[in-house]
Amino acid sequence: MDILLAPWPWYVSGPLIALTMALLVLMGKRFGMSSNLRTLCAAAGAGKTSDFFKFDWKAQRWNLLVALGAILGGFLAQHYLSPNDSVAISEATVSKLNALGFKDGGQNYMPETLFGSEVFGNLKTLALLVIGGFLVGFGARYAGGCTSGHAISGLSNLQLPSLIAVIGFFAGGLLMVHVFFPMIF
Repeated sequence: MDILLAPWPWYVSGPLIALTMALLVLMGKRFGMSSNLRTLCAAAGAGKTSDFFKFDWKAQRWNLLVALGAILGGFLAQHYLSPNDSVAISEATVSKLNALGFKDGGQNYMPETLFGSEVFGNLKTLALLVIGGFLVGFGARYAGGCTSGHAISGLSNLQLPSLIAVIGFFAGGLLMVHVFFPMIF
């Protein structure tokens, strides 16, 4: 059982991702979570309010299975395959997080400061989450896909737009973490 609780090494998880991508390519499918969520929204009737969701979602029902699998897999991994919630980060990073107000830095993947129930009572944190969610959604739509779609599917298909998008995602992430995040907190 201990082997199930340890993080999977790259030589196991990497080939599994490659196998998944090979199967999708052979089936003529593209991978990306934003596509899965778009299909979910279209199935739920979002096409009545936005042309973006007006498409034959039934032809892409497999996207719903991927979204369901991601949710189920995350649940199983969190509740049955994880030994604890601690994150292996350096003491210097934990100190920086504590200085920014994150008292649980390094203790779990989803800090209570941002994801605890008290977030709904803190207008600043709630606003950050809503604005961040909007920017992620807007960015995924503007970039023609999300990070997983471009980084896994687009790069494996050697698409130049995906390479440019991935460089932009990482540059934006670095800028956020090292410049804007310290200014916000």
